Amino acid sequence: MAKLFFVLSGEHETLPFSELQAILEAEGYRYEQVGRFDQLLRLEADSNCVEPVKRRAAYTRACCLELFVCDAETAEMTTAVKNIRLDDILKEGDTFAVRVKHVKSHSADVNGMVLEGELGGIIKERMPKARVDLKRPGMTFIGVLTDGKFFFGLRLAELLSKPFSERRARKKPFFHPSAMPVKLARCMVNLTKVEAGELVIDPFCGTGSILIEASFMGCRIVGLDILRRMVRGRRRNLAHFNIEQEGIILADARDLPITRVDAVVTDPPYGRSTTTLKRTMRQIVEEVLASVHGLLASGCRVCIAVPKTLKVGEIGSVLGYKHLESHFVYVHRTLTREIAVFEKV
Repeated sequence: MAKLFFVLSGEHETLPFSELQAILEAEGYRYEQVGRFDQLLRLEADSNCVEPVKRRAAYTRACCLELFVCDAETAEMTTAVKNIRLDDILKEGDTFAVRVKHVKSHSADVNGMVLEGELGGIIKERMPKARVDLKRPGMTFIGVLTDGKFFFGLRLAELLSKPFSERRARKKPFFHPSAMPVKLARCMVNLTKVEAGELVIDPFCGTGSILIEASFMGCRIVGLDILRRMVRGRRRNLAHFNIEQEGIILADARDLPITRVDAVVTDPPYGRSTTTLKRTMRQIVEEVLASVHGLLASGCRVCIAVPKTLKVGEIGSVLGYKHLESHFVYVHRTLTREIAVFEKV
């Protein structure tokens, strides 16, 4: 077990933590949580867990091998770097750089650029045969200032936002204003703990955002929608990303022509830009949760996005699910989404 820390996105307060833990559990990695801080999670885990996190996560920014943790005081930070065992990390001819990140306004009195220079200078002095390369370093040391602490480690993986931005709604051939944000769609799939090769369905798949993200994670996918124009549009979007699917089905979520699935991830219609076919939001959610219940084996999960005012946890519990967790995502003044995760019991 290695000491690791993960730098998380500040796009949401709770989703990044839950997503990371769901990925580790889905991939079968045991871990012990050492500490949870603003946009940072410390774990003891097999360092090989970094690879699936890099492949799957939407809200993780970097995965690091922890070298030390100290108070965010310059004297303590420089002393700690002098005591790192570097022989096993840097070899003759290796290149490196030091990067320091402030989380929000934590430790605002510490000048990050100055600290990078000081810590890089100490490492260079101790390992004179290694070279500093700020553009393309072979190794990058990461320092994170948060909650009055300084976390310093060797970056094992960096997760870029660009692939997600390239799949945002406006970049797809078929656009609809109700489309789920790409990162949120990916996170929702992760929260079901689905594995590559398993079957994910979205009974209200619209433009296909959730299905596209599930496919990029290696899942098999089936999308259903009651509107023919959405089915046609979704087919265009999937083809744009060269995605093959088990099926694109024109169907009512109340009567799904499927017998077994491994996970359900969905964002039912609500709001002015969607069509509810004269059913209330509560009716839609009750009907779809009832409809998919028989398709899931015990222990399989549903992740659903609904307006916070619906109190979907109560609905799921009545229909035979265990309500595991909920996260609340502010959209605008009249809408806050509840991202709820259920397990069939």
